[in-house]
Amino acid sequence: MNICVIGAGYVGLTTAAVLAELGHEVNCIDQDKHKIEMLNNGEVPIYEPGLKELIYKNYNYLTFAESLDGYIKRASVVIICVGTPSWEDGSTNLCYINSVIDDLSSRINSYKTIITKSTVPPGTNEWIYTKLLEKGVPPHLFNVVSNPEFLREGSAIHDMFHADKIVIGLRPDDQQSLSVVQEMYSGISSPYIVTSLNGAEMIKYASNAFLATKISFINEIARICEAFHVDVSDVAKGLGLDPRIGPQFLQAGLGYGGSCFPKDIKSLEQTALSKNIQPHILRAVQTVNDTQIDIYIRKLRLTLDDLPNRKIAVLGIAFKPNTDDTRYSPAERFIRELSESGCIIHAYDPKAKLDDHHRPNVIQKTTVNEAIHEADCVFIATDWEEFKQLNWSEVKQLMKGTIIFDARNCLNREKVEQCGLHYIGVGRG
Repeated sequence: MNICVIGAGYVGLTTAAVLAELGHEVNCIDQDKHKIEMLNNGEVPIYEPGLKELIYKNYNYLTFAESLDGYIKRASVVIICVGTPSWEDGSTNLCYINSVIDDLSSRINSYKTIITKSTVPPGTNEWIYTKLLEKGVPPHLFNVVSNPEFLREGSAIHDMFHADKIVIGLRPDDQQSLSVVQEMYSGISSPYIVTSLNGAEMIKYASNAFLATKISFINEIARICEAFHVDVSDVAKGLGLDPRIGPQFLQAGLGYGGSCFPKDIKSLEQTALSKNIQPHILRAVQTVNDTQIDIYIRKLRLTLDDLPNRKIAVLGIAFKPNTDDTRYSPAERFIRELSESGCIIHAYDPKAKLDDHHRPNVIQKTTVNEAIHEADCVFIATDWEEFKQLNWSEVKQLMKGTIIFDARNCLNREKVEQCGLHYIGVGRG
């Protein structure tokens, strides 16, 4: 198949690379000139394990360009993977989707299956269909399909090849698109969930909302555990072994972040409000998450006297390991808010970079040892494997203080304490 992927971001590039691996001819379009130049020079603008190698392997099947001209005409499938950021009130900004539809409407002169992978509120794909009709595109030349992505940053390639489900939303009279999508994904063995356009959009939002709920739930339980000197890890294990609950997303810590959960929960809240539905659980999930950082800064103040004159090593900037994504990162937000205390912060992350808007007392170091050197406290903000494998005897020698604050509950407490260091976890009693 000849496929045009619009958007060379995290979802677009992963989708393009995997479809090329499946044998399709893929044209990936993005208006960002610098990004396209990087891709055409063999560079990948984001860090995702295995992505660069997969793109390089399938370079003969991939084209990267700034304009749709010349590519839409040949493509039988168009996949929309552009960003859907939030407005100030939390509702979804569909300006990039709108721009894509404008571009497509003047270029469709043969039948296209238009697939939306971008996360959009319920009703958006129906709106796309109506807008294309209003712009004069004949109904026999296109169908609109909702095919949301369920990729985890850090394991996106694996998740697409081994999807636990493929969700397909179709219009009621669409008898063509399911077979097109199945042909496109031929080679990926996953169960299909076929529903309406609105149904597919809701499955995506509901999935992210439920996972975020599990994170906020265990973080609230961790607060109660601390009050009763209970180890939240034991509680999480007990919950996780219950087949009705499962162990995923029950790791207490700084809270959720990234490009999906924060904006999708806000968007779903606004979507509910637009129908006069009060989303009490969604609001509670966000409240717990938004207050996590304050709790750990307060803990630091209680643990370290004279905080403004201390040096804190913060290990982790990305919102999760195996990515360089700092969007809504709890680690980055922690650094930003802690810096207001006036202490010196030495930050380190294997892949992610701090932006240029931090205070002068925040310095990003190029190695973990540089960050730890002479630190009064080491704060684990992202659970990279590199941090889990640290030699704690060496850490003890490099540090000035003895406090290891494990804000991801990812370290072996016994090994840390055996080296004469003081371990503080999340809800660890």
